[in-house]
Amino acid sequence: MHEVEPASVSSALLAHLRGEIARAGGWLPFDRYMSAALYTPGLGYYAHGSVKFGALPSSGSDFVTAPELSPLFGQALAVQSRQALDATGTDALWEFGAGSGALAESLLQALGDRVRRYTIVDLSGSLRARQQARLAPFGDRVRWVDALPPALEGVVVGNEVLDAMPVQLLHWDGTRWCERGVALDADGALAFADRATGLRPPVQAPFVPGTTVEIHPQAEAFVRTLAERLQRGAAFFIDYGFPEDEYYHPQRTGGTLMCHRAHQADADPLADPGLKDITAHVNFTGIALAGQDAGLEVLGYTSQGRFLLNCGIAPAMAEAQARGDVRTLANAQKLVAEHEMGELFKVVGFVRGEPFDAVGFSAGDRSHRL
Repeated sequence: MHEVEPASVSSALLAHLRGEIARAGGWLPFDRYMSAALYTPGLGYYAHGSVKFGALPSSGSDFVTAPELSPLFGQALAVQSRQALDATGTDALWEFGAGSGALAESLLQALGDRVRRYTIVDLSGSLRARQQARLAPFGDRVRWVDALPPALEGVVVGNEVLDAMPVQLLHWDGTRWCERGVALDADGALAFADRATGLRPPVQAPFVPGTTVEIHPQAEAFVRTLAERLQRGAAFFIDYGFPEDEYYHPQRTGGTLMCHRAHQADADPLADPGLKDITAHVNFTGIALAGQDAGLEVLGYTSQGRFLLNCGIAPAMAEAQARGDVRTLANAQKLVAEHEMGELFKVVGFVRGEPFDAVGFSAGDRSHRL
């Protein structure tokens, strides 16, 4: 895997972005900017060869996800996946945005021959190469595709995939809503610029002047498309986010947009494009409604901590403690602790076909909050 030269990547992507802004008439909607910053071939953050995933900054990584943090995450999700495979009478797993391949590895090891085919949908060529190397022991049971087929069956999983889908930004100036986009200032630098719009947040609330919020048409369209093509099966998405009433709470004046680089967070997506991740929290109400409107049944919605406990992570943690595996235990505690990932991350489940009592939502289901 080639090394990333930060200066060359950033300067080349900046030149590309300036061209995109010019072709758009001097103003680029933020979702198109975010898409270019993350996915421009060879230059976008997810399209070049930087490490991205890792537990420590010394690895050259930018952030860690639950599957890299502990294999117990994938083992717990495998419990839910097995139940869903049995309930829907299917034998295939589909994963969107497979990252380093850590979750696929855990699921394939835990589920064994119960999974006939594991399909990864990932747009990143550099990440695909790493996934292929890691998952080589599983042979041709694993395949990669660039897009959803017209129809599919099986269990779909997506960990931290919805938060990486481009969002639109809306800004309330006290009298009107504007869409926030990206333009060039007098010195040719990237700068935010607002235009009046007919777009609105999905809720009526007493927003404070100066408030900026995100809306998620691309993520919701993705869920609708998946729902339309899923002929039989279930889907589970794990990500950080809130139900709608929390997401658009009037006190949340700055939105949720955030960047990650070298395990540090910042709120400036216009600085160093291509060299850091850009994400936004998920509006799980919008995701649930998109699935329902397209014919899926919501199986449940709860916190990651509760979901993992329902799926049996506690006995696995006890085993780690008994054998003195302090690192595995500590990392697993981060997955379930409310002040760590356990409460910030949520899980939503869907099914196409006959609903079943999904084990991951057996206690602490918050579907009524959506």
